[in-house]
Amino acid sequence: MPILRAAWLGRIAYAPAFELQRALADRRAAGEIDDTLLLLEHDAVYTLGRRATDGEVLLDADALAARGIAVERTDRGGRVTYHGPGQLVGYPIIDLGQHADLVAYVRTLERALIATVAEYGVDAGTIGGLTGVWAGDAKIGAIGVHVSRGITTHGFALNVTADLDAFNGIIPCGIVDRGVTSIEALTGSRPGVEEVGRRAAVHLADFLGSSLSWTESAALEDAHV
Repeated sequence: MPILRAAWLGRIAYAPAFELQRALADRRAAGEIDDTLLLLEHDAVYTLGRRATDGEVLLDADALAARGIAVERTDRGGRVTYHGPGQLVGYPIIDLGQHADLVAYVRTLERALIATVAEYGVDAGTIGGLTGVWAGDAKIGAIGVHVSRGITTHGFALNVTADLDAFNGIIPCGIVDRGVTSIEALTGSRPGVEEVGRRAAVHLADFLGSSLSWTESAALEDAHV
């Protein structure tokens, strides 16, 4: 059975997390490490995927500065989304093999998030033609991935206790007629993001057919020094 090594990194800015992903993806492609799952929170940031336009960020530079929200371009799929405290971000660095089935992989991420939020009493699912995890008409989990040499980077973002007002500064995922929600908004509970991440890791490993193993974040961070 393949191994999925997971690590909780805590709160980290977007740029160093992106560089860590790239370093680990290189090592995974070289066969030096097992499949890896980075779990973390980001400082407040809007990230623009390959299909995003600048117009999908609705705030000007002064408003962004006042709110303390950075803007980063990235190589993942999809449009624009928000990351920030109270949101679980997961970056699986996984070898999908030479004949990678990207759609099946995205469906696996969705199933793992659906199973995770169900543990907190949230009835979530998918909507035909749209990527991500939804509770009614509101998105609770976003997914955007990149695959190179059969190795995945980027991944998912799950709103736990995130500031949902931050999504008003963008057109989330390019969708104008649906909202966003969180575990807190739906249930009134405020679980810790790390706790939710550990449950998500269990479900993802299960759906991948992998054996979950936890590792210290420092060991991964040293990998790209």
